[in-house]
Amino acid sequence: MPELPEVEVVRRGLERWVAGRTVAEVEVLHPRAVRRHPEGGADFAARLRGHRIGTARRRGKYLWLPLADADASVLGHLGMSGQLLVQPEDAADEKHLRIRVRFADSAGTELRFVDQRTFGGLSLHDTAPGSTDGLPDVIAHIARDPLDPLFDDAAFQTALRLRRTTVKRALLDQSLISGVGNIYADEALWRAKLHYDRPTATLTRPRSAELLGHARDVMNQALAAGGTSFDALYVNVNGESGYFDRSLDAYGREGEPCHRCGTPMRRRAWMNRSSYYCPRCQRPPRVTA
Repeated sequence: MPELPEVEVVRRGLERWVAGRTVAEVEVLHPRAVRRHPEGGADFAARLRGHRIGTARRRGKYLWLPLADADASVLGHLGMSGQLLVQPEDAADEKHLRIRVRFADSAGTELRFVDQRTFGGLSLHDTAPGSTDGLPDVIAHIARDPLDPLFDDAAFQTALRLRRTTVKRALLDQSLISGVGNIYADEALWRAKLHYDRPTATLTRPRSAELLGHARDVMNQALAAGGTSFDALYVNVNGESGYFDRSLDAYGREGEPCHRCGTPMRRRAWMNRSSYYCPRCQRPPRVTA
């Protein structure tokens, strides 16, 4: 699943290639791609037609295109394999093309939503009350992410200690801190030398501040590398893959030597996912949450 760095890479591409353009026509080619828009594909297309797209926005893993001339936004769910691509109008259709957006200008490009597994989609939502950036009302409960200038470090550190849970569960709680997924949680925990099952109540304020700093660092580094791509399913708007997978210290490195101490890395099943850690640098906690 795309996490904050991958979604931010896509957002920047949309900001460059789509912002300020007026929608001429929308073509919905698969009903599942608009299943989160209850009124269906025809309504989705009709309500977008003629509107001007504002600057693409993001909160954590959530991406949206506000309409510059209406109190509504197009929310993008990338899911497991969703791609938002800016393609020449005469380019051949992708095999898994689900939605096409044409614009009323002479730029010669269109926006395409491609999704092999059809877990993602686009939907139109009203703007959350009081929002100044077109935040869709359906994601108003999502917390700000660590790269957001308005993220409150002190409030996060306090909330983290008050949660009766484990540290990785807390990092993946999008109502507490958004944008962190399985990959970057494992990376931040490795850098902080914390086991994924460490109870949050045992974290001191300096330790939680250190963990937050590592989460920011790893995501900024991943962002600079274009994100993490393990296959061709995650790409930017120009169809290019990220290459941060070459710099991972924990995720996906089972059996390989720890980059810090040389101990073979381990993988454990965790909440229908996997957790990767160093058994020497990240010792299991003596107490449970």
